[in-house]
Amino acid sequence: MKTFDLNLARVFVLLYETGSVTATAETLHVTQPTVSYSLGKLRRHFGDELFRRTGRGLAPTAGARRLYEPLRRALAEIDGTVRQADDFDPRAMTALFTIALSDLGEATLLPRLLVAARERAPGVSFTVRSFDVEAAEGQLRRGDLDVFVATPVLTSHRTVRIPLFQERYVGMVAADHPRVRGASVTLAELAAEHHATVFGPSGHVAPRALLAAHGLLDRVVVDATRFSMLPYLLEQTDLIAIVPEYVGEVFTASHRLRLVQLPFETEPIEIALYARHEYSRSPSQRWLVRFMAEVLGERLSPAQLPPHGDPTALL
Repeated sequence: MKTFDLNLARVFVLLYETGSVTATAETLHVTQPTVSYSLGKLRRHFGDELFRRTGRGLAPTAGARRLYEPLRRALAEIDGTVRQADDFDPRAMTALFTIALSDLGEATLLPRLLVAARERAPGVSFTVRSFDVEAAEGQLRRGDLDVFVATPVLTSHRTVRIPLFQERYVGMVAADHPRVRGASVTLAELAAEHHATVFGPSGHVAPRALLAAHGLLDRVVVDATRFSMLPYLLEQTDLIAIVPEYVGEVFTASHRLRLVQLPFETEPIEIALYARHEYSRSPSQRWLVRFMAEVLGERLSPAQLPPHGDPTALL
């Protein structure tokens, strides 16, 4: 190991986590031939093929799997000492980040993120992609995404999960609902109403699961793909929907809606930020993760919510 270049360790770890020469080169800001040359040196040094090409990218060999954890830990300790992310001023940074959010995230979290970014890093811009629970981890691994925010708990050695805040579920109805008038609803009342639910690629399945657990799925008359349609639907009908409380607070601030307590306890859900491991991020990505965790990890009270059409009031 006396002749081993630690830069090769970084190439190895990134190749292991991304399964892609292209993504590794983009993260390290080098050319693909440079990564391929480094992989050749790694193979000669360890006397192992390390990665085999498959239809889904580079697959690690048994030897690579043995090497990964020790090299990953070593890089984490080195990067924790060096802290390259502190070497630049965010206000002078120019960067385009690609993030994935559900439609709930776009409606409730994106305004806070953009307003804070304009204040702290005016040269930063964002490309926002729809969150797909099946595809997000692979997109992050390949470098197609810098981060994503999600409710489902996704476990992978290639990603880090950073909790932001917890939510509980509430009912949401039109402000002038003809039957649901109090601050809470009984199970009998819930069973007597028709429901609107959401089912789609965001992985947010808890509302339908709650209805199923109480034998109420047959009361669903609208099953859509996006939560953002609910405010417009509910304020013009007598339907009821189960939503995360903070999302409901945002919707009621700008629509003729109100929230009601449900007749049963619900497990809190945790909204989390997903990113690559710190040693696999560029300095600007390290800043992005810290920035998003700080800004989105703060819950706003209903009194702090912006008036309809004025997202700048979130600052």
